[in-house]
Amino acid sequence: MKIVYSDAKIGRTAQREVVKDAEAQLIGRRMGEEIDGTLVGLEGYKLRVTGLSDKSGAPSRREVDGTRKVHVLIHSGAGIGRTSRGERRRKLVRGNTISADTEQVNTVITAYGAKSAEELFPKKEKAQAEEAKQ
Repeated sequence: MKIVYSDAKIGRTAQREVVKDAEAQLIGRRMGEEIDGTLVGLEGYKLRVTGLSDKSGAPSRREVDGTRKVHVLIHSGAGIGRTSRGERRRKLVRGNTISADTEQVNTVITAYGAKSAEELFPKKEKAQAEEAKQ
């Protein structure tokens, strides 16, 4: 499972992998809840869950309760692109709760810790150079 965290102050986003042992602490959490950043190595940080995606790529919707997948009739928001005026589409979406099938958890930073922004959000050049070394 991956956690994507973003900082609205500086406008940057990064992602980290959650270790298998810590995934159990995330299961059952809902969109809008705050989680502790220590699950992904962000000591002192608090993260608010803003979105989810499952293994098949289905996005989550806040108004669908639980972890189930359903076809809903929607006109905007997660799971649908641009529509014409008045157009609605039936789309497959996932519920608002983190489950074992969740692949990605999108979050935003709400409380800051001791680490600086440079440590949290590595530059692309540095990340690409590190990947090339491996």
